[in-house]
This record gives sequence, structure tokens and C-alpha cells, in this order.
Amino acid sequence: MNKRIVTVFGSSRAEPLSPLYQRAHLLGRTVAELGWTLCNGGYGGTMEAAARGAFEAEGHTIGVICTRFGRSKANAFIQQEIPTFDLLQRLNTLIRLGRAYVVLPGGTGTLAELALTWELLNKKLITGERPIMVLGDTWRPVVDCIAETQPSAQAIQVVEDVETVKEILNNLDI
Repeated sequence: MNKRIVTVFGSSRAEPLSPLYQRAHLLGRTVAELGWTLCNGGYGGTMEAAARGAFEAEGHTIGVICTRFGRSKANAFIQQEIPTFDLLQRLNTLIRLGRAYVVLPGGTGTLAELALTWELLNKKLITGERPIMVLGDTWRPVVDCIAETQPSAQAIQVVEDVETVKEILNNLDI
């Protein structure tokens, strides 16, 4: 399996004309242009936007779907669909596949994805250099709070733009 997989977490509610959707689309395109595979939850919103960007740039896309959600298929831009039975299996698969993680704005589901990824890295239950990049300021209060109360926690990089994500991915030694 390709070791260069970026798992992207984000909202399923972003609309196609919204700035959040457009940013996710640019992120997906950039990931593909760098030769990385894009992996995400496979449904709508920023998941669709990132997959669409990667697909349009002729990159490979993986969607990890959850059969308990009652949605039968991933979005049209997912090339490889991995079905899981429940939310925890889905999260485990998304995290296990990722070599790097980008967290976009989202709700409680995105928060759970960020928190679990962060905790698994902190406990060294997943190993190796696996950067977590939070794109934009949405999660900055959470990151700052944890950094203040748990200074030994795995560092999370709050990045302002997709160009910075590109630089971090380019500097990974894989």
C-alpha cells in the first residue's frame, strides 16, 4: 500500500460555493499534485471537496465509509471505497492509513477525529513522524488549551494556508 497517504478530516456540511469547500478543494488538488493519496470519510462537504480536488488533479482517493450511517456509497470522486461497520472502526482505519493528517473546520465528528489521532500519537500507539496540521484558526483554542495543560503532548501545527501544508508534506522523509 502507498505510504504517502494524507488523511483529511472535516465537515460534511460545507456547501460547494463556500470558502471552506473551496479551500478543501485546493487542499485535495495540492495533495494529489505532490503525489500523495488523499484519504477521508468519503461523503459530502469538505470530504467531497478534497476528493474532488485530488481526483481532478489525477490523484488517488480513498473514502472510508461507515455502513451504520445508512449511506450506501461514497461521493463520486472516491476511487477506492473502504467500508467499515461502525464509527470507531472507521476512525481507526482513517488514522491507521494516514502518514500525515490535515484537520479542517468541522463539528463534533471532526473534533473526535482530531482528539483520537492526537491521543494515539501521544500514547505512541501509532509511530513515526506523522504530522497533524490544523488548517485555519477553528481548532486553535483546543490546541492552545491542550498545549497549556499538557505541555508534553505531541505538537500540532496550526497552519494558515494550503501552501504551508505543501511545505510540510514536502519535508517529510518517507
